Amino acid sequence: MTINEALNSARERGEQMGLPYAGALTPQEAYEIWQKAPGAKLIDVRTRAEWDYVGRIPGAVEIELLTYPGNRPNPAFLAELERQVDKEALVMFICRSGGRSHNAAMLATQAGYGTSYNVLEGFEGDKDPQGRRNTKGGWRVAGLPWTQG
Repeated sequence: MTINEALNSARERGEQMGLPYAGALTPQEAYEIWQKAPGAKLIDVRTRAEWDYVGRIPGAVEIELLTYPGNRPNPAFLAELERQVDKEALVMFICRSGGRSHNAAMLATQAGYGTSYNVLEGFEGDKDPQGRRNTKGGWRVAGLPWTQG
């Protein structure tokens, strides 16, 4: 898959979903773009506890969208993003299952990041019928690089 093919799929998906940002990527598409597109950034917006206890994506920029403990909005989120990532960069946001990263992509777009994408399924994917994650979708299930925290 080429970068353009992945981005076109993401844009079409985003239009179908009515998203207010550039588009929605599968984990595999996000990984391919991250590896091939110069300057592309993967922003992991999970909490420090999730990075430490669930796992990390080597090389991802880590900025909490919600703080731990307490699950309160991180008031420094946009300032941290602007400090670490150029507004011209293609940015892809990932969280546990796609919800917080959707919100991060919206915030980034409002702050002037013109090519913001959400990574669908997130790091752990959706819950399976037994209520467990890491079996149905997500970065880890796709076999993409990660390390135990």
